Amino acid sequence: MSSVDDMEKLRQLKARYCRFLDLKDWAAWRTLFTDDFVSDTRGSGGPLIEDADAFVAYVRKTLGPQYRKTVHQVHAPELQIQSENTASGIWALEDFVRFFPGLSLRGYGHYHETYEKADGEWRIKTSTLTRLRGDLHTPLFSFSIPGWGAAKASKS
Repeated sequence: MSSVDDMEKLRQLKARYCRFLDLKDWAAWRTLFTDDFVSDTRGSGGPLIEDADAFVAYVRKTLGPQYRKTVHQVHAPELQIQSENTASGIWALEDFVRFFPGLSLRGYGHYHETYEKADGEWRIKTSTLTRLRGDLHTPLFSFSIPGWGAAKASKS
């Protein structure tokens, strides 16, 4: 398989990530991660989680209720194939989370990820979420979340 084919597979992997997450298809979403997956969302107020099952359980608990609607959009991928079985990428992110009727978040940032291919399938190995901006909205007011947007841009 050429690196162009691998890059397309990585784009499809990330598209499924967003779709399965927003549909709350937790079993399908879990298949996208290596078992030793590491999620670092500390830069956006979340935890560091070092296990794929623990990560899926955490997100399911946090975003799982049906009234808690989400929309995740990623674009402008910067993908690099390091070897036949390893790759990395940075994705621009815009997400929307309706916590409950009347309170929602619109966020902007980046996913910084690494990928690993096993048995011919790419999976997400690590993901670090950085935030540029986060806006909370209610029917009466909107405001930006203090501290978000402090992330430094990478020169790579």
